[in-house]
Amino acid sequence: MLTFFKSLYLNLRLFYGIIAIAIIFFLSYWWEILYPIAWLMVLLLIGLFISDLVMLFAKKKLVASRILPDKFSNSDPNPVYIHIQNNYSFPIALAIIDEIPIQFQKRDFILHKNLASNSHCKLSYQLTPLERGEYFFGNLNCYCSTKLGLVKRRYRFNNEGMVKVYPSFIQMKAHDFLSIDQRLSLPGVKKIRRLGHTLEFEQIKNYVRGDDIRTINWKATAKTSNLMVNQYQDEKSQPIYAIIDTSRNMKMPFEGLTLLDYAINSSLAFANIALKKNDQFGMLCYSNKINNFVVAKNRKTHLQRILETLYNIETDFSDRDIGKLYAALKQKITQRSLLMLYTNYEHISALQRELPYLKAIAKKHLLVVVMFENTELEKLIETQTDNITNVVEQTIAGQFKNDKKLMLKELQRNKIAAILTKPKDLTINSINKYLEVKARGML
Repeated sequence: MLTFFKSLYLNLRLFYGIIAIAIIFFLSYWWEILYPIAWLMVLLLIGLFISDLVMLFAKKKLVASRILPDKFSNSDPNPVYIHIQNNYSFPIALAIIDEIPIQFQKRDFILHKNLASNSHCKLSYQLTPLERGEYFFGNLNCYCSTKLGLVKRRYRFNNEGMVKVYPSFIQMKAHDFLSIDQRLSLPGVKKIRRLGHTLEFEQIKNYVRGDDIRTINWKATAKTSNLMVNQYQDEKSQPIYAIIDTSRNMKMPFEGLTLLDYAINSSLAFANIALKKNDQFGMLCYSNKINNFVVAKNRKTHLQRILETLYNIETDFSDRDIGKLYAALKQKITQRSLLMLYTNYEHISALQRELPYLKAIAKKHLLVVVMFENTELEKLIETQTDNITNVVEQTIAGQFKNDKKLMLKELQRNKIAAILTKPKDLTINSINKYLEVKARGML
């Protein structure tokens, strides 16, 4: 009996009927002919109410389940499916409330569906997580009603589940074409002009317009009577490292995602491209200590280890110690490598304090410092205003924006490669820089 009352819900249509009957009883004080009509309506409403109860509660005839993917991709829409089977001999109206993880803070989630008799359907909705970790789903609640719509029956399915949110593997797959597309003609991808070639010989081919005349193979030309050139390919198995700053400088959020998670998502896509180009890829995280070090390798299974390491990055966003990073790189990475350093500087004085260490690292490795534009400042600067306070704020914001450009020039002046990018463009700009390094044989 307790279960019956817990699953019974009264619809607004029932209360509207009660209010209408009450009004008729009130009016019958002046028009007595309405009094028996009111009682007939009371009996009719009671009969319909009982009929609705019997139809819905005679047997348990609704089955539903939630279908979750193996894992979620951070910062991307991820589909969740709900399968519903209606075993009633009449059509029903459904209101579905899924107990989604608390991380989404979505308290108004509801799906509506009309389902024919003895039929089934598959519904879907999308969730976009903004942080890595474990997400727990609760029960699946389905409220069904008949065409009478006086009462609802709640079905609660104990379909609890957990799904892990990994760095954006959807973004990684979206950029997967860069490892095989030689034309690089798609939007956002720079065409890099080769200034030379590496020493790895690939084949001898017929000369076509645009080939480097310095690669002409005169012996092959003499044998075939056609102009022939040597073709070279990018040097393989070069060590590439993603160095991720996990200090408080990377805690700043843009569009709900921290700079740290932007760097993690970018590193995964970058790792996929590097491994498919047969380079070795490794990673390292630093703040006030060094952790999550992965030695650069190019095995097929290495990407899964990179994914798991990126997923498990934890930080308290403490102050960073670049001195410890320099010491760790000197000890752990002895071979000249491409180091993609994901970090952020908000003031030029912060860069000047760390510049001696960056210069020391750049002497042994090809260092690329990746910094972030503050897009919120861009919005503030572009806002039209006549308020003197807002004008002052825009002036200060403009100074911060100018400091970013000065930092970029300061790094380039000290022969350190650098990228200044918007957070949302980080992945494509990082990959472009890697492709430029490969094309120009800079490593």
